[in-house]
Amino acid sequence: MQEALYYTRLDNDRVECRLCPHTCLISPGKRGICGVRENQNGMLISLVYARPCATHIDPIEKKPLYHFLPGSRSFSIGTAGCNLQCMHCQNWNLSRSRPENIPCPVVETDEIVRMAAAHTCASISYTYNEPGMNFEYVLETSQKAHEAGIKNIMVTNGYLSPEPLKDLYRFIDAANVDLKSFNDEFYKKICKARLEPVLQTIESLHKMNVWIEITTLIIPGHNDDAGEIKNMCEWIKTTIGTEYPLHFSAFHPDYKLQDAVPTPVSTLSMARNIALDTGLRYVYLGNVRTETPTVCPACGRILVSRTVFSVTENNIVDGKCTCGASIAGVWS
Repeated sequence: MQEALYYTRLDNDRVECRLCPHTCLISPGKRGICGVRENQNGMLISLVYARPCATHIDPIEKKPLYHFLPGSRSFSIGTAGCNLQCMHCQNWNLSRSRPENIPCPVVETDEIVRMAAAHTCASISYTYNEPGMNFEYVLETSQKAHEAGIKNIMVTNGYLSPEPLKDLYRFIDAANVDLKSFNDEFYKKICKARLEPVLQTIESLHKMNVWIEITTLIIPGHNDDAGEIKNMCEWIKTTIGTEYPLHFSAFHPDYKLQDAVPTPVSTLSMARNIALDTGLRYVYLGNVRTETPTVCPACGRILVSRTVFSVTENNIVDGKCTCGASIAGVWS
């Protein structure tokens, strides 16, 4: 166990956690919404520090990141806990678990970096649950990874307060941010959170020059309104530009949201067409068999082809198409 960062001691041994926008007020012996930060006698403790529950070697495309070191491998780690309570969570067995209820062996930060290097992984991905809730471990590991020449990736819900976000993302090279909807009511009802902090995170990462890719899981009857999708794409274009990839992924019924139907490919295609018509240059579909290659926005040539999570063709050289157009991303 490790003392947590970003909390304030209050009277009667209570504490206020300042890691995320929930700012949980936690009494002795209790935990915050995330379930992994506990008040022990007036000290906030991280129960998941150096205790990853999942470690895998994944293709970078699985994050998904399509414009960041395509074809490379990423050493991926995750723990228990999450600060959102999404009814449709597809990793609920980790995100909604208590760390004491699942196997979480102790793995020190140096060992994570050593294993990533030993398996010739170009990056370490903090993923599977919300990695921000294991802030101290991710911060220390990412610092050491940078020293070893290994890049760092966050796969995140973006629900982090500005100060810790600024401190952590100094060492983060790329992030896939899950923008679950462009409707605050969706966030309140389905995720028990708010939209605005996520939008602030995306804008902050853009200003910090972190490579961003955004994923939106389209749930029929909940966030598939064409007008809402249009507004989201317009916000992306206005706020961070047209060059960052946007991924629309298919939903399947899971966890507590069993009444919605799986997302038709036609709905994903509708969302993609809206994004392209808005001016976003790189828009992809996920969780479906329909492949969406990376295409040069200048000449239309197919640059990167993929099958599931494998790159089958990559024609980008020094960040450019053969026609000379620059392709946004991190290619080497």
